[in-house]
Amino acid sequence: MEFLEEIPTRKDIIKSYNLIVGGIDDKASYGEIERAYGGVVRAAKGKMLESITQHLVRIAWQELGQDDSRLSIGKIKTYKIHVKEGYVKSLKDKEVQEYILENLDDHYYRTQVDVHVFVDNRFVLGIECKAYAENAMLKRILVDFMLLKHLHKNLVCCLIQLESQLGGDYSKPLSKVQYGSASTHTLMSFFETVDLNIITILKGERKVDRPIHKPNYFKKLDENLLDATVKKMKRLLFPFCDKQ
Repeated sequence: MEFLEEIPTRKDIIKSYNLIVGGIDDKASYGEIERAYGGVVRAAKGKMLESITQHLVRIAWQELGQDDSRLSIGKIKTYKIHVKEGYVKSLKDKEVQEYILENLDDHYYRTQVDVHVFVDNRFVLGIECKAYAENAMLKRILVDFMLLKHLHKNLVCCLIQLESQLGGDYSKPLSKVQYGSASTHTLMSFFETVDLNIITILKGERKVDRPIHKPNYFKKLDENLLDATVKKMKRLLFPFCDKQ
């Protein structure tokens, strides 16, 4: 789905989803591409979800009655997370310690998430986009957000996924209350600085042997599901609204 200058309607998003997900299998099966089938499918779904996510953020912001000029959405920017001096000073090898202390500016790790949302030029909402997530992936997502929170302490953190493989009721996006899963809550409990909001777009737990780009297992995206997603996005963006 191309990123349109105008904000698309929910029907536009659904139409694009149907065209892209319905056609991924064909595109991935041509010639040499067939050898990298899995990679093509993952890339196509990932790019599509990032685009949908950006559109949903813009729709939510508009429905909150906010000025479009206050909102900007980026993807490419990376942030440098510098090594902690306390860690360096605790190193037992004094030669290594001295070397790092003399070159502190060069000791950093670059990190980013898939979608960076800025309000009034301030990074307020980070969104990681996954075709699906399971708890092994979640550990990496939590680490990335934990690092970003060192630079942006008030950052709102969000995982948006097409399908869920986290267990529990994350695969029931229309539920009034989402209780999550025991394993996911356990992991998140060790990352106390990260209050991760998990949003699932499609209903039903992901099944490895039932990929949604296959015609027999295609999952419908309807307006009720998009409405629920936009509602959740509005809740995340509301603290940054101009209330006047």
